[in-house]
Order: sequence, then structure tokens, then C-alpha cells
Amino acid sequence: MKLAFLYAGQGNQHVGMGMDLYEQYPEFRCFYDTDAAGFDLKALIQNGPEEELNQTRNTQPCMVAFCSGITALLEQEGIVPEMVAGLSLGEYSALTAAGVFDPDTAIALTAFRGKAMETAVGDLPCAMAAIMNLDRGDLQKVCDEASVLGVVEIANYNCPGQLVIAGEKAAVEKAGELALAAGARRCIPLHLPGPFHSSLMHPAGDALADYFKNISFGEMKFPVIFNTTAKPLQPGESIPALLERQVQSSVYFEDSIRTMEQAGIDTAVEIGPGKVLAGFVRKTTKNIKTYSIEDAESLRATIEALKGAAQ
Repeated sequence: MKLAFLYAGQGNQHVGMGMDLYEQYPEFRCFYDTDAAGFDLKALIQNGPEEELNQTRNTQPCMVAFCSGITALLEQEGIVPEMVAGLSLGEYSALTAAGVFDPDTAIALTAFRGKAMETAVGDLPCAMAAIMNLDRGDLQKVCDEASVLGVVEIANYNCPGQLVIAGEKAAVEKAGELALAAGARRCIPLHLPGPFHSSLMHPAGDALADYFKNISFGEMKFPVIFNTTAKPLQPGESIPALLERQVQSSVYFEDSIRTMEQAGIDTAVEIGPGKVLAGFVRKTTKNIKTYSIEDAESLRATIEALKGAAQ
């Protein structure tokens, strides 16, 4: 078995996530009891309200705390990956798992990142939409045509048949219409507070670049497959530069899965609420078996299955 961990991005967070883990595993509690986020993280996760949890500045540190706690419980059982990746925000959980950040640093950093992303475009009307069943080349032509109305770019290459566009509202809406005319099966508006992973997020990238000057980056214990390159860190690249770029550039998640497959990964554990990434993996390749951990029950089942597979 050659194992990878995959870390969820924002979107499936919910009030109460991880509270069964908090109650049943003392080792998990420190991740929720931290004050690194600048607010009472555990209280928000436990009690909500949901609208407050869903604010990007709050979602991001809560998700990193949740994912880091599960990673620690897996490590405690001797389950360590050979490589990791994360979708969007999940890249910060992946870097924490790899030892680049300690959990409190990552929680504080993502609280800052969330604020920077919320304020990056000011009052500019923006949108994001998922485009189903249109290939990359055709969608790029659609974006090029719609860009006469403003910025619209491919933000996420999630898996075959699912791409996400982001940009100015009128341009995204036009691109959606053109995509359907070009043969897309569906265009689904996404309710996110900004045009994430588009060039409009460059103020957030600039803010992160400044923030990175004041924190330390540790050595990686195992490779991280980066969103913007779909590859491990290459000679001449730096993690701060890749993360600055990531917030304002496309996420190549499908390509990252293919990189893992080529490296011999045959098992992937998704860490985070929901089972979105496992679905992306299954749509990308039949050669990687997936597990998803989002609560105490799925944690125990996955540990048992992985230990059985390793025998």
C-alpha cells in the first residue's frame, strides 16, 4: 500500500463538525482549544451560528484545526502518508501535516488569509460557477469570449467533467451561458464570498506575501503536491511564492491526483467534512482506493481498514 492524505477545502464545514472527536479523543482537544485564530474556535464550531462559521475568515482556521486534529489521531496510530495534497484551503492542512507549519501557526495564518480573501475585491460584483461536462479547451475558449465583459477565468480543475470558473459577475454569467451553448451539461452558481483562485484575488496574494515574511517554514517530512503546479516542490521554487500564487491562480486538483497515481499512490484518505475529494479521485482514476474521515466512526473504520490492508 502506498498512501496519500487529501485535505478538504472550504464548503462542507458545518456546526458540530469534529465534536464527537473532541469528546472521545483527548489528543484532539488541543486543536480546538487553541486561541491562535483570534476567536473562540471551539465555541463557534460547537454552537455556530452557521452564518458566522461560513464566513471565510472563520471557516478557514476552523477547517485547519479540524483536519490537523484528525491527522494527529492517525499519526498516533502509526498511519503516515507518503505524500499529501489539499484542495485550495486544504493545501494549508497538507503543509501542516508535512511539518511546514505547526498547527497554531497554520490556524493564525489561515484566519489572516480568510480576511484577506474576503476583502480582496471590495464591492466589485463577482461570482463563481461550476461547469459540468465541458472539456478544458472548450471552457477556456468560452472564458476568452466572455472576458469582453470583465475578468472570467478557470479557477479549479477538479476532475474530468467538473471545472469551476470565477471572476466578475457579468462575465461569469455570460461564460455560463456560452458554456451551456457549447455543450456543458450544467452551470451551477457557487455561493462563495469572492472570485477565489482568479487574478482578482491579487490583493490577497500581496497581503500573504507580507505576512509570510514574519513566519518560519519548516522542512517537509514528505512531499506536498502543490495546487498551482500539480507537482512536488521543484528546484528554484519556494513555498511562500507558491502560496502567494495559489490564492490568485487555478487549482489543478485533477492533475495532482494524476501526479500521485504516477508516483505509485494506490490508497488515498480524504480528511475533512464531506466526501467531495474522494469523488474527484474516483472520477479521475480507478487505480486509487479512497477512504474519507469526517467523524469518530469513519476515523475508526478507516484505521481498521488501513491496518488490515498493510498486513
